[in-house]
Amino acid sequence: MKTSFETVGVSVRRRCSRVLLAAFLSVAACFAARAQAAGGADRPNILFIFSDDHGTQAISAYGSRINRTPNIDAIAHEGMRFDNCFVTNSICGPSRAVIITGKYSHLNGFYHNRNKLNPDQTMVSRLLQQAGYNTAIIGKWHLTTDPPGFDHYEVLNDQGTYYNPEMFRDGQKVRYTGYTTNIITDLALDWLKDDRDKSKPFFLMYQHKSPHRPWDPAPEYFNVYEDQLIPEPLLLLEDLSARGTPARQSDMQIGETLDDRDLKFIPPAELNAEQLAAWNAAYVPRNARFRDSMLTGDALIRWKYQRFIKDYLRCVAAMDDGIGRVLKYLDDSGLSKSTIVIYSSDQGFFLGEHGWFDKRWMYETSLRTPLLVRWPGVTPPDSFCNAIVSNLDFAPTFLDIAGAKIPDDMQGRSLVPLLRGDNPPDWRTIFYYHYYEYPGWHFVRRHDGVTDARFKLIHFYEPDVNTWELYDVKFDPFEINNLISNPEYDSVKKRLMHQLEERRKALKVTDSDPPESDMGDFPPRTRIKKLAP
Repeated sequence: MKTSFETVGVSVRRRCSRVLLAAFLSVAACFAARAQAAGGADRPNILFIFSDDHGTQAISAYGSRINRTPNIDAIAHEGMRFDNCFVTNSICGPSRAVIITGKYSHLNGFYHNRNKLNPDQTMVSRLLQQAGYNTAIIGKWHLTTDPPGFDHYEVLNDQGTYYNPEMFRDGQKVRYTGYTTNIITDLALDWLKDDRDKSKPFFLMYQHKSPHRPWDPAPEYFNVYEDQLIPEPLLLLEDLSARGTPARQSDMQIGETLDDRDLKFIPPAELNAEQLAAWNAAYVPRNARFRDSMLTGDALIRWKYQRFIKDYLRCVAAMDDGIGRVLKYLDDSGLSKSTIVIYSSDQGFFLGEHGWFDKRWMYETSLRTPLLVRWPGVTPPDSFCNAIVSNLDFAPTFLDIAGAKIPDDMQGRSLVPLLRGDNPPDWRTIFYYHYYEYPGWHFVRRHDGVTDARFKLIHFYEPDVNTWELYDVKFDPFEINNLISNPEYDSVKKRLMHQLEERRKALKVTDSDPPESDMGDFPPRTRIKKLAP
């Protein structure tokens, strides 16, 4: 059991050395601050490793039951694992916009995936450039504009493809042959080894497409997990009829929503002849066996889960191997001691819980994202932190590490005190969330809410639903029992409603959402589910 001291900071076996460690770090921080103020060369490099839709339940450092991620785990074992890292808006583009601007969606203007990032606002990449860092982004960008504030960029065209990707390299279109996860890793290593300005500390955003839908594995991973039965999550076969209108109306069920492309009955259009032959050799016989089985009902849902989760985990495995290659280069080159390594994802992801895939909700599996940080000489190995942190805090953290001023319009806080094992008395105890993308993919209704990491209040505020939900995630981690009408929780409900109002005011949340006309056309393969009367 964790002690109260462990709520923020290092593990219990390190408690006795905390005073000496704090004194040492205080002296070290003074010297570091002087060097940074003078533009010294000993400021740490920052390697930000970012994935897409990687839930904590598929990371063994977070106790995964379904896979192992040894290289991602290494970052945790050599640094700090954050157990309450929440996203402000659980969807790809908006999460990335929050990270690059340090502001909520309603202030950075990127509410949903059809928006375009305004490049004229404050960007952490520009500020790091101005602070003397050599900046680069390689991989998935997904914010429509050319990446601002980067000395070098090579990013996927929009979402990108898993094979033979088209990319934009410093404004020029290029196309590669191969598996995208491997290509992104190769390009990151090329920049680290040969292309960066070695007279400056670097800031590299090394950002994967994986494991985003449609979960296409690399050929060398086609057979990984094939002979295993991946454990099913609780509530894979949940009957959603007992839930409120928003959950019942959504369209992300493994049993109903996954299509033939997701389930690998249709190969990717971008495959070349050699890749297609390898694909067909792996999937065609499996598909034939499935058709012969004539599965229906729960057995069919279970088969779809196994097909989906194995491909998802294959994508994670390739990414983890690539991360291992980058970490090995840091070790072999001697850069490890001077490089902070951060691993995170743009949000959490449902892996069959409630019968769902995808994200968007304020529910725990979607709201909570991994965050692992290795900072040699500062953050003790095998430490952990239960403080409420967020992707909103990443930009201020990067700037604090670099010794640069954090702009007043950034709404997060630097994680540096937590990484040093401190427990700031004024750290946030309540967190605000807001999702906007409706109508849109998967038909998750607009909602906002607050959480204190135990109790959570959610408001689906559109007039035709206007639904409130209250959960105690300590005793109800799958958020099954809505307590909003339970009189025993009236004081909790009243407190959270007040905090929701206060958070909206403090964060300058606008009263009106972007209009539906701003959402563009309805995605053609989504649908509203007609609810029984």
